[in-house]
Amino acid sequence: MTQNKTYLFANWKMYLDYDESNILANALAEKSKKFSDEIEMTVFPSALSLYPVAQTLSDVKINVGPQNIYWVDKGGYTGETSAQMFKAAGSSHALIGHSERRHLFHETNHDVRQKIEASLNAELTPVLCVGETEKERDEGKTEEIVEIQLRATLEDLNWPKDRELIVAYEPVWAIGTGNACDPAEAERMHDKIFNWIKGLAPGISPVLLYGGSVRGENVEGYLQMSHINGVLVGGSSAKLESWMEIIENSTRAVEKL
Repeated sequence: MTQNKTYLFANWKMYLDYDESNILANALAEKSKKFSDEIEMTVFPSALSLYPVAQTLSDVKINVGPQNIYWVDKGGYTGETSAQMFKAAGSSHALIGHSERRHLFHETNHDVRQKIEASLNAELTPVLCVGETEKERDEGKTEEIVEIQLRATLEDLNWPKDRELIVAYEPVWAIGTGNACDPAEAERMHDKIFNWIKGLAPGISPVLLYGGSVRGENVEGYLQMSHINGVLVGGSSAKLESWMEIIENSTRAVEKL
């Protein structure tokens, strides 16, 4: 592995309401003493529940961040919340460019670039999501699409030396479908991404995550790959039982390395 830690990132999406988010956060806090020191966990709750979740998890060293941000600090932008506001509410990370933001809400690579810059300016660690659709993969455009997404976001960007550069490869066809990417193919793409990033951000060693139908029964297969430093999990992270299974199996994978 390229890092000393294994990263378990939980994207709760819009699966949990305010009370459910706080119940799950409290359950994670109670169980946190059992978590390996080699695992770094970050939770991305809904914007409404982020502050209380952050308050609950800060004492047990579980990071929290928003699922989306806006790139302007303040102003007449109804319905938006800035990176600076999320930082003040207790965030350390921010999820940027998730495929659901790109494809359901039509975010462009330019939008993603602005959000990355805003996150860095707010002293948040952005988690950049990239990945191809099923149609793009069928057309043999997987590498082209992912490289374009990376270049549009990272080219000529002065990345802070003290900030982790985290990229999650999430093939769109695998997200929420149960059709997880084969670990060997995920490793092939992570190797490509690693080398592209080394060219775009010299001197920075990226943290690479896999996301897309990650479950307890398949997480070990990903974590055993040399370029996969962790996972970004959607639906399975929003239920205590399935998330704990992922944590336990990830811990076992870490111990084997």
